[in-house]
Amino acid sequence: MSKLFKEYQGSSVLITGGLGFIGSNLARRLCEIGGVRVFIVDALLPGHGGNPHNIHDIRDQLTVYTANLSSDWVINHIVGGMDYIFNLAGSVSHLDSMLDPLMDMELNCAGQVRLLEACRSFNPRAKVVFTSTRQVYGKPMYLPVDEGHPIAPLDINGIHKRAAELYHLLYHRVYNLPVVCLRLTNTYGPRQLLQHDRQGFIAWFIRQAMDGGTIEVFGDGKQQRELVYVDDVVDALLLAGSSKKAEGEIFNLGGNDRISLAELAGKLIRLTGRGTIQLKPFPPERGLIDVGSFYASYQKIESALGWRPKTPLGIGLGQTIEFYAKNREHYWNPGADVFSQAQAKAVGD
Repeated sequence: MSKLFKEYQGSSVLITGGLGFIGSNLARRLCEIGGVRVFIVDALLPGHGGNPHNIHDIRDQLTVYTANLSSDWVINHIVGGMDYIFNLAGSVSHLDSMLDPLMDMELNCAGQVRLLEACRSFNPRAKVVFTSTRQVYGKPMYLPVDEGHPIAPLDINGIHKRAAELYHLLYHRVYNLPVVCLRLTNTYGPRQLLQHDRQGFIAWFIRQAMDGGTIEVFGDGKQQRELVYVDDVVDALLLAGSSKKAEGEIFNLGGNDRISLAELAGKLIRLTGRGTIQLKPFPPERGLIDVGSFYASYQKIESALGWRPKTPLGIGLGQTIEFYAKNREHYWNPGADVFSQAQAKAVGD
């Protein structure tokens, strides 16, 4: 796919949250394209997914700043020279947002406004691509869920992500900032956080299977989901960033493979040759924010930008398991890969 994105050559690209799962895969793709100056800002907050090992083999091709979006010096200093900003920073944990809503608001709302203000003041021409979540829809009233579906988030994270969408669209409408929002759903693949199960079920299911443990499936296991491989999400990000007609729009991403949670657990057990399944009642804190079955329509982005998911579920899961088998020590115990701010700022200098 890299050959399709030559328009990024010669440009400067900032990825907020770039040491995390999706951000690091995006950074790697941009380096593959070649001729792209790639900058990363990541706070490396414990338990949020930032992992220096995600870019360990391309560090000399990047400039990395260890800072969060509340650091005005870093944001104001960097934004001015960017052609594209892929805004992936923030918290994605629905459960954590209910336990600490003020922290979620700081990361997913206040930080986003600071970045947009920096763009307005120092670089209103930079193209901003913001990653939101399907969680803004809440419990589906119909399936597949399209962009016209009512917005009724069931948790704090979904509310704050919706607010962040509105901030981006406001700055587009009032200040003419070129922005686009993508609503992601159940992304999986290499470099995803495996420490805990608070940032989604897929990576945790994979870890439990690879460990030969018990995959706990809440409810009856019949809830359907769609999974989108991270390379396909990176394609969508790059298409949105390079398309003028995407500006001011919100697009769903979605997958072709719909599968129940129990079926997914069984598939992982077959692929790894390990693990067992146990159905369990929802813990109260999870049952209150569960959306049931969910899968999205990606017809809008397919019609507008030509994007559709390409990676079959079996192939994507196989590649993911193979990656973790080779890099286990960096994801089961990622603390060993932390590097200092001084080291980070030296990368790519």
